[in-house]
Amino acid sequence: MSDHLPPPPVDLLLDASLFLDFDGTLVEIAATPNAVRVTETLRQLLRDLSARLEGRVAIISGRSVAEIAALLDPVTLSVAGSHGLEIAGAGQPRVVPARTAGVDAALAELHDFAADRPGVLVEDKPFGVGLHYRQAPDEEAQARDLAARLADEHDLHLQLGKMVAELRLPGADKGSALRTLMAEPGRAPTRPVFMGDDVTDEAAFAAACELGGAGILIGPARETHARYRLDDVPAALAWLRRSAETLA
Repeated sequence: MSDHLPPPPVDLLLDASLFLDFDGTLVEIAATPNAVRVTETLRQLLRDLSARLEGRVAIISGRSVAEIAALLDPVTLSVAGSHGLEIAGAGQPRVVPARTAGVDAALAELHDFAADRPGVLVEDKPFGVGLHYRQAPDEEAQARDLAARLADEHDLHLQLGKMVAELRLPGADKGSALRTLMAEPGRAPTRPVFMGDDVTDEAAFAAACELGGAGILIGPARETHARYRLDDVPAALAWLRRSAETLA
């Protein structure tokens, strides 16, 4: 692990499979999850990358598969959603677990918590619930304490991220999602490259390195399993565009 990382070389994607986080990597993190917008420029970039990597481009996100598909429409990519709990190959049906009563119980208690705290947002997800406090940073300690208690009570996995505490079904993460997608015949002979910004992406950085590839951290330097770093979303998109041109 290191917090002093070089930028990735422009030829890193040669003979590689590309895996991309969404929020904070391809698009700026918005005040609320629903405020994100995808430009046609980004859609075209993803089309170009997918064509030049022969379909070996996938999104691995905390958002659901359905959300990512709707945001990128009409671009069709393989997507691992809900931190790897659901996976859909390009044009293929989702593989999903069953939602438990514990998720609904946690959702109800988090709604009660947010009701009298302006700026705290509860996000109901297919296999979990997110408690966002980006617009109420003073609530961070209480939000995290509550999320930790609910995780213990309802056998849920607690994932802390950028101004969010997320509770979800256990059994998967972005690293396991990357491994599952890399086992597909078209990707198996290649090296994985994963781009992400948050601590939720560390499992995928580690998995990519273990499989002979590399992680690219997007954002400020910190301790990480990634081997390379780019400053921000614009730098990530610019590098992806240069890489696509190199692959042409």
